[in-house]
Amino acid sequence: MKTKNRIIENMNLQKLRKVFGASMVVLCLLGLESCENSFLDVVPDNVSTLENAFKLRNEAQKYLFTCYAYIPKNGDAVYNIGMLAGDETWVAANRAAVTSYAFNIATGTQRKAQPYMNAWEGYYQAAGPGDRYPIFDGIRHCNVFLENVEDRAKVPDLTEGERLRWIAEAKFLKAYYHYYLMRMYGPIPVIRVNLPIDAPEDQIQVAREPIDQTVDYLVSLLDEASVALPPQIADTQNELGRITKPIALSIKAELLLMAASPLFNGNADMVGFNAKDGTPLFNTVYDATKWKRAADAAKAAIDAAEANGNKIFYKNDVAFTISQTAKTKLNITQAVTERWNSELIWANPNSRTYELQRICMMPLNATVSHSQARKILSPTLESAMNFYTKNGVPIEEDKTLTFGDITELKVATAADKFDIKEGYRTSIINFNREPRFYADLGFDGAIFYKYDSGSDETKEVIRAKYQDYAGSSDAFDFNVTGYYIKKLINWEQHFGGGTLYKEYAWPEMRLADLYLMYAEALNEVDGRSTAEVLQYVDAIRTRAGLKGVVESWTNFSSNPTKYTTKEGLREIIRRERSIEMAFEGKNYWDIRRWKTATQEFNEAVKGWNVFGGSESSYYQVVTLNQQRFVSPRDYFWPIDETTLIQNPNLIQNPGW
Repeated sequence: MKTKNRIIENMNLQKLRKVFGASMVVLCLLGLESCENSFLDVVPDNVSTLENAFKLRNEAQKYLFTCYAYIPKNGDAVYNIGMLAGDETWVAANRAAVTSYAFNIATGTQRKAQPYMNAWEGYYQAAGPGDRYPIFDGIRHCNVFLENVEDRAKVPDLTEGERLRWIAEAKFLKAYYHYYLMRMYGPIPVIRVNLPIDAPEDQIQVAREPIDQTVDYLVSLLDEASVALPPQIADTQNELGRITKPIALSIKAELLLMAASPLFNGNADMVGFNAKDGTPLFNTVYDATKWKRAADAAKAAIDAAEANGNKIFYKNDVAFTISQTAKTKLNITQAVTERWNSELIWANPNSRTYELQRICMMPLNATVSHSQARKILSPTLESAMNFYTKNGVPIEEDKTLTFGDITELKVATAADKFDIKEGYRTSIINFNREPRFYADLGFDGAIFYKYDSGSDETKEVIRAKYQDYAGSSDAFDFNVTGYYIKKLINWEQHFGGGTLYKEYAWPEMRLADLYLMYAEALNEVDGRSTAEVLQYVDAIRTRAGLKGVVESWTNFSSNPTKYTTKEGLREIIRRERSIEMAFEGKNYWDIRRWKTATQEFNEAVKGWNVFGGSESSYYQVVTLNQQRFVSPRDYFWPIDETTLIQNPNLIQNPGW
């Protein structure tokens, strides 16, 4: 660590000044305006001493919101590691439009001296804007808060009910921050309490703890938190974004799913990865009971969420007369972008999405500037190929459709008009695809239905060749693959006077995510619960406008009995998850925990020739990068070399 007790020093006034400067910066929560416009805003406050922070309720609440401030800003593509560290989306290699250190990981240039996206120390964009939110600092603040608020002699004007709830919120955040680090680094030091500044050196030089031991501790924190957390937010005017019981149970399920997955469960590559005292940091023997634990946790989270009104979202309040095709696409995209909709279990309003939408959006006519719709976040050709056919099976399995040479062009007919402009010529890969393909992705010739189109569903068309208004002719803001992200743009986006993008709180957890977690874990338990597994998978497919797994595979797949085996159903669930969670930053972490990154991230990243001005030149496949993923090294982040020198009890991750 940059100072020997970076993550554990006592939070007295002198130490606060040493860490944060001459005056302590404490962050507070602004009052929330309404259900439509509520965001958990964190702003500087002038509280300068720790002694004052826990004298009264108002100041203690501000300190609680300081703990909230360290939640990663996943609604921003720069800080959401999963958006640009893998191969799902790509940006220009010259960084003309955006500087993303996560993109260094995608291009294979991570380093052990001053690592990129360094959440351990809080540098290189891993700690939010201005590197102001190191995760270990967040843990330290949670410990300070718990130490003081658990003392009933402090904050005398705090009711017991509020005290228990606030303690539960801090415990959740403490567990979440540890989990976030463990997902990146594997074994981590667990900071149960803050040590005094004069603690002996052997206590200050903390060591990494075994994975299973850490998981058990974090689960205990989440269990303790869930008991005292409210089932839902009653005061939607002032408290939207605060932690609830379903949120805590959902993160517990996600943590246990990760712990049960191949990267953490029986990973033979970690044999010999021991602490300095010889303690193994991984249990390299596979434990099937971890899947049962994960399945039980996911089901408990689902039950809690559904009991409090969460359900798979359908957009039922459209004022216009539109086709079922358009309705289905809105069901899909608005599940992510509709403010506080029924599917959202945890939305983080401290992470706003205006800029995210702006870097996804493309100009739809010649009057729109490239700065208004920057279009730089570009799905790769592999991402486009990952979606199912219209029959709900992978393109490589569909026995009724042949895509062949994807540079072959086809003319859209009246039957295609709600997805592709009638009469437009585009790649055959863009035809006969599932609704999520057309909802999530834009491409040359694609229809983009938005609120300002009214009942005219075919009004807006993406024209993407070099000289077109959505083309890549701008020197800085240009798309590099020929595919665009529509999924993350709220349908109320418009060009003209006023706000162009309707912000929404970033969805950290959706019910669809939980359904797929449960299906995955339950299938791994014994492989005999196929009917229940398919119930949850099919709920997602139904919203996506598809038939169930059994009907789709039986009628259209070249492997019609695939779903009848544990291994086959595992593959189906993983593919379903990668499609449903596309572009939300989760697929990157799934590929890592499944331990399939060696295959996924060692392939060429491809797109269309976006600098082509004609059909013949544009529809040529170009290679943007040849990825290189080294196993087991690249499965975990390196710890900064300087940190290892300053704390000899820490050891580096294998391969670094």
